[in-house]
Amino acid sequence: MKKRDYYEVLGIGRDADEAEIKKAYRQLAMKYHPDRNPGNKGAEEKFKEAAEAYAVLADKEKRARYDRFGHAGLGGAEGFGGFNPEVFSDFEDILGSFFGFSFGDLFGGTRRPRTGRHRGADLRYDLEIEFLEAAQGCEKAITVPRLESCPDCKSSGSRSGTRTTCETCRGQGQVVHRQGFFSMSQTCGRCGGAGTVVRDPCPACHGEGRRRDMRRLVVKIPAGVETGSRLRIPGEGEGGLQGGREGDLYVLIHVKDHPLFRRDGPNLVVELSVTLPQAALGAEVQVPTLEGSSRINVPAGTQHGAAFCLRGKGLPRLSGGPRGDLYVTIVLSVPTRLNRKQRELYEKLLGMEEPAEAKDREKDIFGRVKDIFS
Repeated sequence: MKKRDYYEVLGIGRDADEAEIKKAYRQLAMKYHPDRNPGNKGAEEKFKEAAEAYAVLADKEKRARYDRFGHAGLGGAEGFGGFNPEVFSDFEDILGSFFGFSFGDLFGGTRRPRTGRHRGADLRYDLEIEFLEAAQGCEKAITVPRLESCPDCKSSGSRSGTRTTCETCRGQGQVVHRQGFFSMSQTCGRCGGAGTVVRDPCPACHGEGRRRDMRRLVVKIPAGVETGSRLRIPGEGEGGLQGGREGDLYVLIHVKDHPLFRRDGPNLVVELSVTLPQAALGAEVQVPTLEGSSRINVPAGTQHGAAFCLRGKGLPRLSGGPRGDLYVTIVLSVPTRLNRKQRELYEKLLGMEEPAEAKDREKDIFGRVKDIFS
């Protein structure tokens, strides 16, 4: 029987790109899949035909020969016998996730037996620290509940340290169900995919290979961490199985708020309360910093909300480099209660002649109001 044109089989043009070829094959494979068409020989043949067309057109070298010479240009490389590794993996990507089968079984390949060695799971630990601990760095002792590899059986789960090949899957870790030329594989229910079973369970871990314990660690917190920073501690996660390596521990940092300082990346912001006389006349005042206190000069006439910068008084940077800065925001402090003497002074001040610039502003305002109503 004469073979159909591969472009015609997939229903695409000769200028189709890689994505269009894959999309067309996916649609045909889903439509004519043997699981969706049990006992339908015609659908089975169309499934094979689409797979053969995809195997050629998805391979740049084969496609070039096919475009130039047609089927004759492929020689013995037609069909599934000419798979290259990339195209072979494409079949797994396209259909494996839908139907859970192995193309190695489907087209005569073989699977490697499973070793049963599994890496331990990663763990997460949430750690809350004080603001100053984050700024200066510290060491914190933590206790982590985890599954640790059993030292008595060396994580094998067996008293003797050896495991027996699973009779159900014969060490493969998977059981294959065949339907015509098509086969599907599932994780072995007897060994759980390990490929081996325990005949003489370890009394310490009851054949599990791991046992629950409380792991005590001292974690070094670098200066400059912030909420959301994540520290990775290799090998401090759960223990592996059958000699597999341990997982990792991830410590997620949560930094408490500070009553004075507000963080802005590596920089700090602090509000400084000054009195009206200090702002009007100028003064030298103390500013809180991470290292204690520092003095700054507030110039005469400083307004509410004015900001001053103290270079290098912020937080260390995790990536290195210069420290952040400390920004001081001026907040004018207005007294809520006055004693008799203070009231007299404020009343005297209120009765004094206003500065020329204030008079000019007042005159300008009244002038504009007059213009509106004239």
